[in-house]
Amino acid sequence: MSDTPDPELLRRMEDAMLNMPKMQREIFMAHRLDDISYGEIARRTGLTVRQVERHLARAIYKLDKQLRGRKLSCWERWF
Repeated sequence: MSDTPDPELLRRMEDAMLNMPKMQREIFMAHRLDDISYGEIARRTGLTVRQVERHLARAIYKLDKQLRGRKLSCWERWF
């Protein structure tokens, strides 16, 4: 395995993340990239921990679906 990330995969991930609503994207990045806890994200955003969990779950669902080459349906884009 190579330590160099696949540029095509990175481009697809970036495109998928740009299709997320802003709050979902920010929560996903805060938790997955910055390793911020749900509680801290909730405190910073004014959401409940459960709402943060839902945003993150939806973001992961959308990212997974798009990276598998499937398009989001119209209702999936905004949830």
